[in-house]
Amino acid sequence: PILPFTCEEAFLARTGSADGSVHLRTFPETPAAWKNEELAETWRKIRLVRRVVLGALEVERTAKRIGSSLEAAPQIHVTSADLAAALEGVDLAEVCITSGATLILAEPPEGAFMLDDVPGVAVVPALAQGRKCARSWKVLEEVGSDPDYPNVTLRDARALRELAARAAAE
Repeated sequence: PILPFTCEEAFLARTGSADGSVHLRTFPETPAAWKNEELAETWRKIRLVRRVVLGALEVERTAKRIGSSLEAAPQIHVTSADLAAALEGVDLAEVCITSGATLILAEPPEGAFMLDDVPGVAVVPALAQGRKCARSWKVLEEVGSDPDYPNVTLRDARALRELAARAAAE
């Protein structure tokens, strides 16, 4: 039972007070203003799409066509304009933990992966193109584009520059 001790240590480090135990405290009330049904519904739809993507990736993993979800860049077909609108602006590659993802508002091709309980969503698995980033492990064509950081994505190169600048300033 290491978790109770770890929680207690984290609580003491955070509060600096040994008054009482973290395990005797109550959770604060969540403000009613934080309840957002529209946002909850949007994320319900995102999670449904993610389930289909993860199912398709598991088939690929079982068939040994991929080892990690980051080796994939699936095409996600949705037939509902409402669902496509809910997914607009969502980085599906981040949500699904893949190197890329393409959202297509169209009927899926034959053989696309679907789940019976998630109508209107189908996935065509595809391998991500490019090289594997040494920092994020994503497979992207942009890896190697930054001469100062040839083994990482441009995003990771920016992060590494920022970390180096902070370290130099200290």
